[in-house]
Amino acid sequence: MRNFRNYYEILGLTSNATNDDIKRAYRRLARQFHPDLNPGDKTAEERFKDIGEAYDVLSDTEKRAQYDRFGQYWNQQGFKPEAASTRNRSWGSRVGIPTPDEIDFSKYVDFQEFVDQLMGRRYKAAASAPRPEERRTVSSRTESEPSRVGTSSATKAPAARGKRDAEARLVIPLEKAYSGGRERIRLEDGRSLEVNMPKGMVTGQRIRLKGQGSGGGDLYLRIEVLPHDFFKVEGIDVVCELPITPCEAVLGGAIEAPTLDGWVKMTLPPGVKTGQRLRLGGKGYVTADGNRGDQLLQIRIDTPRAITPQERELYEKLLKVESHHPRAGLIV
Repeated sequence: MRNFRNYYEILGLTSNATNDDIKRAYRRLARQFHPDLNPGDKTAEERFKDIGEAYDVLSDTEKRAQYDRFGQYWNQQGFKPEAASTRNRSWGSRVGIPTPDEIDFSKYVDFQEFVDQLMGRRYKAAASAPRPEERRTVSSRTESEPSRVGTSSATKAPAARGKRDAEARLVIPLEKAYSGGRERIRLEDGRSLEVNMPKGMVTGQRIRLKGQGSGGGDLYLRIEVLPHDFFKVEGIDVVCELPITPCEAVLGGAIEAPTLDGWVKMTLPPGVKTGQRLRLGGKGYVTADGNRGDQLLQIRIDTPRAITPQERELYEKLLKVESHHPRAGLIV
């Protein structure tokens, strides 16, 4: 049995964390330890995998309930909610051992109690119990695990004849989602593929890899774009906060502003205010047809906390001669 993984501890949370707490912790940690941002760091790579595994369980209401109830035994066969309804009788029905559809698992405190009681109980075998090979069924339900840029966990599809499609989640930074390009990913079965990723990928988008699924079926990469610390995508526009000095706010002039393409030159109009938005046309997010939105720069006047003696002298002179009185119109 695999060592118990404390998923709450991995995400830095307690067991009473809300869904929003879980989502925020995952996004923060996933970006911090993402392999693209920590190239060559094996520790960060393993940490990223653990974070994805923890989020996959705790973000799913059903899985989390099982995990909270049964702890280290939560993923044992027989404790899964679907077990009683989807699994058929197998060898156990022939030797007198109860099968999952005959057991009410809610009566047991944990998996160990179930085992203890099982060893002391026997059910009468059905006289007409079919042979195992005659009743074997294969569930079409598939499960996927989080993956990273450079590594993609293929869907765990049950063995079956014929082609079967599979799905895997691919977590990527906003910069990679925006630029696209060739990327090497590693599948769970050990295969390594080079994929040409399109520009302008968004969360929820699926990319089809023909013939890379189970038995020659297709593999679908389900994209999840990590939130960025600075840029925020709103539709096809990109929004960011642009800090400027008080002098730049008053005088305006030529400055440089950050975009997903890098720094660009722009002209700041004089007299801008905090919260005001300026638009850079054609510098937003790229769409599937090659068009681009705009970049919106939200102004924030950044007042210095510490100034030099020379700056203080100039500010004092300005204070004596300035004509603007922002509180003159206040009615109190």
